Amino acid sequence: MPEFYDSTAHTQAAVAAAQPALDKEKQVDRKHVVPGPGDKERHEKARSLWDDAWRELRRSPLFWISAALLVLFVLMAAVPSLFTGADPRHADLRNHYLGSPQWSHFFQDDWFGYNGQGQSVYARTIHGARASVIVGTCVTLAVTVFGGLFGMFAGYFGGWVDALLSRLTDVFFGIPLLLGGMVLLQAFTRRTVWTVVLALAAFGWMQIARVMRGAVITQKQADFVTAARALGAGTSRILLRHILPNAIGPVIVVATIALGGYVSAEATLSYLGIGLQPPTVSWGVDISDAQNTLRDAPHVLLVPATFLSLTVLAFILLGDAVRDALDPKLR
Repeated sequence: MPEFYDSTAHTQAAVAAAQPALDKEKQVDRKHVVPGPGDKERHEKARSLWDDAWRELRRSPLFWISAALLVLFVLMAAVPSLFTGADPRHADLRNHYLGSPQWSHFFQDDWFGYNGQGQSVYARTIHGARASVIVGTCVTLAVTVFGGLFGMFAGYFGGWVDALLSRLTDVFFGIPLLLGGMVLLQAFTRRTVWTVVLALAAFGWMQIARVMRGAVITQKQADFVTAARALGAGTSRILLRHILPNAIGPVIVVATIALGGYVSAEATLSYLGIGLQPPTVSWGVDISDAQNTLRDAPHVLLVPATFLSLTVLAFILLGDAVRDALDPKLR
């Protein structure tokens, strides 16, 4: 019987014989592969929001200016001995409004002159940064935590929980920050840094709560939250692992800008005689003590007022830089 030519078997045999050579050609050393433009684009898109924001911040002059000022003020608050060894409370009446500031005497006690009690304005300005920075930082942390939790629960659970918490927020919104702080501080016979922090935090959390609520409402409708819920993730995991990292950006921006406002509020309360009081060293206390000497010795008021204004400005500039970095529409 004649033998027929089996083309299928012949093809399979040829492929099997050539397979080792094909495998050898496919073994490419990845270290010698040069990424193309498309690969670089995909890598750029794969960066996280925070990596992208940090890259934008490093390019922002506002960020570096504000960061330099804030580093200076934080050093003044944390380690005042780096700038002066004088006691800010030491009074020598022989120096009562002695002369004008000695601008050429850098970092010396008489650099900014003396006040009515013969105290070094320079030393008091350096040490006064501590109270302002502590109050501003602690109030911001307190309102961010409390207001953030408040807004997170209201935005995520919705319904009657949202209605109740939102109405409570509206009630507190009707009380001005300074007025509420003044009323609450009247209940304390001894007003320290921590009582001022409590008074400002009690009436300063509402804006953070509203911003967080809006961000959570937006994020909880996203597909990745729906997928996490379908996979059986609990409420705490969804809030902490999925919603919070994506909703915290606007809160950071608002908190950074508000920090400067809390520093200003502390100085205002101290100026009115309701906040910090002597012997506590504070820019607001010094401005209050010098208000009657503006014509005869303006430097006693202008020096702490200038440092206060620069601190508030630095936090506002930092908040603007962070906002621009986190919002792609503003780039």
